[in-house]
Amino acid sequence: MADWLSPAEWDALRLSLRVSFWATLVSLPFGLLVAHALARWRFPGHGLLNGLVHLPLVLPPVVTGYLLLLTFGRRGWVGQWLDQWFGIVFAFRWTGAVLAAAIMAFPLMVRAIRLSVEAVDPRLEQAAGTLGASGPWVWATVTLPLILPGVIAGAVLAFAKAMGEFGATITFVSNIPGQTQTLPSAIYSFLQVPGGEAPAARLVVISVVVAMSALVASEWLARRAMRRVQGR
Repeated sequence: MADWLSPAEWDALRLSLRVSFWATLVSLPFGLLVAHALARWRFPGHGLLNGLVHLPLVLPPVVTGYLLLLTFGRRGWVGQWLDQWFGIVFAFRWTGAVLAAAIMAFPLMVRAIRLSVEAVDPRLEQAAGTLGASGPWVWATVTLPLILPGVIAGAVLAFAKAMGEFGATITFVSNIPGQTQTLPSAIYSFLQVPGGEAPAARLVVISVVVAMSALVASEWLARRAMRRVQGR
């Protein structure tokens, strides 16, 4: 593939895979917690939390990117503090692309996991609790195996969404070749210059192949996890 793609195209592909992997990995624990909270707990602010989780789905991606820039930029109220005390910078860095992709993909992850949690019969968890198992142990040994197909589906959907994220990313971290230029940004850049249609088409093909592969893998892994849960 390295011979088929130019160095710039290869850099964009490699960065996109890197960003999507870390965006999925970092957001997964939060996705499990939020999905469980929305499915099982009732508390003041439940509707507000649900709205905030799904807000990136309905906001224009550029708005999300601008809000990230205001919050996590070098002069943002969080970004300034992170930079001064820990030397952590998100704006115009590949780590910022990870943050943007994770936020944009988070609603899809949470929804898939939440539906799986809601499908689990609470009486199974209660039965394990009556046998003396603690709450965390019940979750790890009863709930998690049952929701595993949904967790896998949510993670893969988040990965695919992160691969295609454009608006929030280019607003927050710009479009710097070799540093923040992901596949969508590279396609956009190639289409702005004469003769860029061929490399843009190659990246489009790669994007479609990666997305379809992720969806097929998600379906296969989810079915395999379901068979293991059912003891087949």
